[in-house]
Amino acid sequence: MDTDTSDAAVTTVAGGAGGAAAGEICPDGLRYYADLLGERVPSGDCPPCLLGLGLVRRLPDGSLAPVPPRLAAGARVDRLERAIEEKRNALEAVRTSISRAQEVYRDSYDRTDAHPVRTVRGPGTITATLAAAVQSCQDELLTAQPGGGRPEKTLGEALPSDLAALGRGVRQRTIYEHTVRSHQPTLAYVEQIAQAGGEVRTLDEVFDRLIICDRRIAFVPDPGAERSQVALAIGHPGVVRYLAGIFEHAWQRAVPLRDAPGGGLPAELTDDVRRTILRHMVNGHTDEAIAARLGMSPRSVSNHMRWAAELFGSRSRAQLAYLIARSGFLDERPSTGR
Repeated sequence: MDTDTSDAAVTTVAGGAGGAAAGEICPDGLRYYADLLGERVPSGDCPPCLLGLGLVRRLPDGSLAPVPPRLAAGARVDRLERAIEEKRNALEAVRTSISRAQEVYRDSYDRTDAHPVRTVRGPGTITATLAAAVQSCQDELLTAQPGGGRPEKTLGEALPSDLAALGRGVRQRTIYEHTVRSHQPTLAYVEQIAQAGGEVRTLDEVFDRLIICDRRIAFVPDPGAERSQVALAIGHPGVVRYLAGIFEHAWQRAVPLRDAPGGGLPAELTDDVRRTILRHMVNGHTDEAIAARLGMSPRSVSNHMRWAAELFGSRSRAQLAYLIARSGFLDERPSTGR
């Protein structure tokens, strides 16, 4: 067998470039091999599996000669074992390199006195940094997610690492806004998280995006930059404790998502959302700004505005804001039964 054919065959059998049947002999190959052993002239071309396994060798004159199976196997097995050993060595080298880099990464973030706040720039870098933090989380993961339902792709990418953390015994608590109760991709994600032991609650409005790992490091968006472009990694223990306290305060006010098993918004939470919308309107925000803040459509915000205008008998937005502020409507808090 020529060198090129032999190397290609070994690569195929080793799984580098072959198909599903790499390393297997086909029925036609067995018949062809039997004919050669019986010194009969086989019909047709030699099946590639015989050449690939080394059971048939092509002689210099172009004829074919059968090779004893044990002899053929010896050379192939030796090459396969060498290839497997090389792959194992390469895998071990990668693992060692990643382990060393992980130690540097952790040491860097553990030096909180030297670097209490770090800037993480770019969506890709932010995603990778958060993923590494979640993977290293051992005890507790706190997350606040404003803006309503999250993109289905984002949820799908986050689910494996979140389930892995729960599997390690990490207590995971997440706060969303009430509007996710009608967002099916988020509800599907929450269902799997809840089944694995995660806890999810909702609020009329979430203060801002926040992720805290083991109360050791916290991630927040940079207020002075575009939200998806710059994040702050905070390692100062006092600041992390302060942010965890804000989360706990919001958690106590939030409503467990399981309180609305059908995914709908209970009447008392509808009132809660409505008050939040009207409070922002009184403060001068547009429908579009309110919708973006609460993770709902501008049309839904307009519907709530229309309801309020009919209730208070106002003819303009300015008059509606005045009547709402004077009535004390926003000071009333609906009972959530908790």
